[in-house]
Amino acid sequence: MFKLISILLRGRAHDAEEAFADRHAVPLLAQQIRDAAQAIQQARRSVAVAIAQNEQEKSQHATILARIADLESRATAALAKGNEPLAREAAEAIAFLEAERDASEKAQSQFVGAIDKLKAIVRASEARLQELQRGERLARATQDAQKLNVVVSGPGFATLDDAEETLARLRLRQSQNELTSAALKEMEGATRPAGIIEKLANAGFGPPLHTSADDVLARLKSRVSPAA
Repeated sequence: MFKLISILLRGRAHDAEEAFADRHAVPLLAQQIRDAAQAIQQARRSVAVAIAQNEQEKSQHATILARIADLESRATAALAKGNEPLAREAAEAIAFLEAERDASEKAQSQFVGAIDKLKAIVRASEARLQELQRGERLARATQDAQKLNVVVSGPGFATLDDAEETLARLRLRQSQNELTSAALKEMEGATRPAGIIEKLANAGFGPPLHTSADDVLARLKSRVSPAA
């Protein structure tokens, strides 16, 4: 009985864990991407350190080769002068330096191999990171779109269609009102005596109702002529 209860509790805990992970999948993904980016940055630093160490090893190797060449030249000169003991000391130093040279060359070979592997790992990891970042952006956009769908389909937005229909009816009614007002105004102007008189005057029948600029100019000229 206790075994079954334990299994059930572990099952429920697993379901709760998965449900929690699903609810917080996007923030979890973002944090995992940040952790991965930090690890890649550390790998880049490791590559830089390895390259620097290899350059240092190359410099030391060049120094060793120069010392070996110098000692060989001096030992040969010592032998030519018959100073074999001094030449032997030089030979011992040369043997030691040659061992250092071989170790340096081996270290350089190991550095080159390690650097190449690290560079390949970093390049592959960067490509995967970029793909993950694109996926995260897409996941966030999808999540936002899904939230919008839920909001739009909720009770607060259930009347969007009704509101659009109301707006269409309102615009139609306003248009009809404007047309009606214009028609009434035209009809009123046509039936009022003053409106008929204005139409006749504008058509040239009878004296004009309003003084024109030409009339004013003629009047002014008549005042100027006697003085001239």
